[in-house]
Amino acid sequence: MCSTAPVTSGESTYTLELPYRRSLGPVVGAFLTGLRDQRVLGSRTPDGRVLVPALEYDPTTGDAVDDLVEVGTAGKVTSWAWVHEPMRKHPLDHPFALVLVQLDGADSSIVHALDAPADAVATGTRVRIRWADERRGHITDIACFELAEDA
Repeated sequence: MCSTAPVTSGESTYTLELPYRRSLGPVVGAFLTGLRDQRVLGSRTPDGRVLVPALEYDPTTGDAVDDLVEVGTAGKVTSWAWVHEPMRKHPLDHPFALVLVQLDGADSSIVHALDAPADAVATGTRVRIRWADERRGHITDIACFELAEDA
């Protein structure tokens, strides 16, 4: 994994890359394996909320979460921002929306790219996952989101 950020110094702009690795436990590992198999798994918290992407701990209480449930592959945009000039590491090489999507059956939102024209993007827009042709158990198994046919 790698985090990037543009930094400006005087008249020059540089891109800083901060590579890192994360070990996978049973919850995140199952989430990524699910993506490989075109399934989305969320964590059900003790109070019944479903978090996507799946997390090992409830961010509200800190309790361990290991109950995994499948959610839908379509949902609604809860927030978004337009990316006019994609960077080298973005998932699309043309302008796109960076969206938060609440998948059907989930109580939280997942962030990813939406491949759609700017005038088609709004809070509440129905979208669905476009799966990558080759999936390996990474978040990039979701190539991006696209407008849902029922939109």
